[in-house]
Amino acid sequence: MNTTTLIQKVWNFCHTLRDDGVGYGDYLEQLTYLLFLKMAHEYTQEPYNRDTRVPKGYDWPSLRRLTGEPLEAHYLATLHALGSNPGMLGAIFFKAQNKIQDPAKLSRLVQMIDEQSWIGLDADTKGDLYEGLLQKNAEDTKSGAGQYFTPRALIQAMVACLRPQPGKSIADPACGTGGFFLAANEWLTGTGHWIEDNRSWLDYQPSKLNPKQKAFLRDATFHGNEIVPGTRRLCLMNLFLHNIGDVVGEPCVERSDALIADPAKQVDYVLANPPFGKKSSMTITNEDGEEDRDALTYERQDFWETTSNKQLNFLQHIVSLLKPDGRAAVVLPDNVLFEGGAGEKIRRKLLESCNVHTILRLPTGIFYAQGVKANVVFFDKAPKDGKVHTKGVWFYDLRTNQHFTLKTRQLKLADLRDFVTCYNPANRHERQPTERFRHYGYDELIARDKASLDLFWLKDKSLDSLDDLPTPDVLQQEIIDHLEAALSSFRDVAAALPRFSARE
Repeated sequence: MNTTTLIQKVWNFCHTLRDDGVGYGDYLEQLTYLLFLKMAHEYTQEPYNRDTRVPKGYDWPSLRRLTGEPLEAHYLATLHALGSNPGMLGAIFFKAQNKIQDPAKLSRLVQMIDEQSWIGLDADTKGDLYEGLLQKNAEDTKSGAGQYFTPRALIQAMVACLRPQPGKSIADPACGTGGFFLAANEWLTGTGHWIEDNRSWLDYQPSKLNPKQKAFLRDATFHGNEIVPGTRRLCLMNLFLHNIGDVVGEPCVERSDALIADPAKQVDYVLANPPFGKKSSMTITNEDGEEDRDALTYERQDFWETTSNKQLNFLQHIVSLLKPDGRAAVVLPDNVLFEGGAGEKIRRKLLESCNVHTILRLPTGIFYAQGVKANVVFFDKAPKDGKVHTKGVWFYDLRTNQHFTLKTRQLKLADLRDFVTCYNPANRHERQPTERFRHYGYDELIARDKASLDLFWLKDKSLDSLDDLPTPDVLQQEIIDHLEAALSSFRDVAAALPRFSARE
């Protein structure tokens, strides 16, 4: 079976299951369980002969010899048994459930996976198949999976700017399905369609990895956190299919809230798009059954300020996570650039203690979550010597007079070409201003009200001429995005107001 036929077969079966109410996310999970068991079984055969630590009786041969209701019963028992194991095995099967209620279709899925030798496929084939399903799941608004999916073009541009080097560690404290890790892996290995298609203007020079560097890339480069068990499972399988991690190793993504404790280990790079929203994802109630507002903050000695704002906490965590010369590219919503109170204090400390050198103002309409206005903040950590390390910040405005939607005009890497060129990854100190790229000195920024980094200078052409208005569908989506952003701001204000109980 050739690659195209295989991918089409897997996709067609997904559509068959959707008729039974099994969505992309549920199909992905079942595919993950069965693919992992099949690949683990292949590793036990010649020429590998590896001990994969899958208990006998709950392995692939025990599933493929059954059909009908006996298969369904044994599959359920297998999911429960494997979830209690340590390492990668336990991480993949943690709280696993069977979402395919038709035994005949479960049997067909087992048969389809059994017919193919998966280890023999190259990483691009397996990865393209799985990434395609992940994107379809993100596009399904009912699943809510879009919040874990950052536009791949944006990820690729961020990686192209940072240019990670072999033998260096990379972290994402809210890694979702692993998009940043995969793009960094492709950059380091010289694989990936986006590199091949854009090699000339990316000025890409692939590194030839030696055996030690290859082993480090597979086993020690990536360090992530994902608090949602199902998303973590998809991330680990996504990485595994791209030859990151090992069937018998420890998972490189922890199932934990990265904000709870100080980083145990510092890294060279952080690439991240932390979850949007003001509060912690953990809701804690007090003895009276009321939400404990104090419990929604993180008391950490390494944080500059205590706040319930998740993005501000992630920003402080990322600073702590970096080595003294570490580099970061982080997607952050607009409020982080202008918010007062803790936001202002954290911005001032960030400008002082790190070298904040570039901010990319992102357009609306590129995220699956509506109403998002965001930026990419690029900064380098600096030594604690009491000096001010930000000399000035370059701003690139990709928002004004730019119109994107998820359906009719998605953001492509080509749309970020001018930004990457202006960023000048080869030599950041030889930048030139353009219409969209402008420099502001530290003294000018720190003197602004609340040290706001919310800067615009381009004129919106659509305000002057009806001829420059976007198409009706784009305009409609922009109105929705603006209303969603306003509604989100109102919710944040309401959440910040003091609340009184009936007794008061």
